Amino acid sequence: MKKEFVVIGLGRFGGSIVRELIELDADVMAIDISSERVDEYAQIATQAVVADTTDESALKSLGIRNFGHVVVAIGDNIQASILTTLMLKEIGVEKITVKAQNDYHEKVLRKIGADQVVHPERDMGIRIANNMVSNNILDYLELSDEHSIAEIKASDKLAGATLIELNIRARYGVNIVAIKRGKQILVSPKAIEKIQREDVLIVIGSDADIHKFEKKALH
Repeated sequence: MKKEFVVIGLGRFGGSIVRELIELDADVMAIDISSERVDEYAQIATQAVVADTTDESALKSLGIRNFGHVVVAIGDNIQASILTTLMLKEIGVEKITVKAQNDYHEKVLRKIGADQVVHPERDMGIRIANNMVSNNILDYLELSDEHSIAEIKASDKLAGATLIELNIRARYGVNIVAIKRGKQILVSPKAIEKIQREDVLIVIGSDADIHKFEKKALH
């Protein structure tokens, strides 16, 4: 059975979610107050609807309660984002993910019951900054204020040694959760696994420990 989603707000962020969900073979109802944007997604989404989602009766008439997960990706209108989230919560939607404009917006969203709050612009900024500062960090994803997961290119310094020999967790406080080797991904690699020159290490830990590992173990 296909997974079913609703995406409200078809700007760049919401639109990219609709396209990706359709690509992943999910059913998507795409909603926006702008008929132009809805027309753009009429041939892409399973269903595309023009609606004001701050109107509770409009939301109920669309049967949104029957969808397991709703994404509120409303752009600059913080009030519409908050009101829509509130309405969805009152209707009884199971899971609500909301795009936040800033930290204050996030606080309000969490207080009214949003299950997940995302900051796409801020998070992308963090990833780009980390990629720019280090040649070894290929990607960087913030998990919380202090913890992240990073893809780090193995250096010549590590190549040829096993994970047990390197003792990375004890020395640097980070965990290697997987190794990318070409098209292969080794999940939870064994302690006897030897690191190869072209490996990409997927590590998880505090931001401070990840940077310490990147600085001391790879240079």
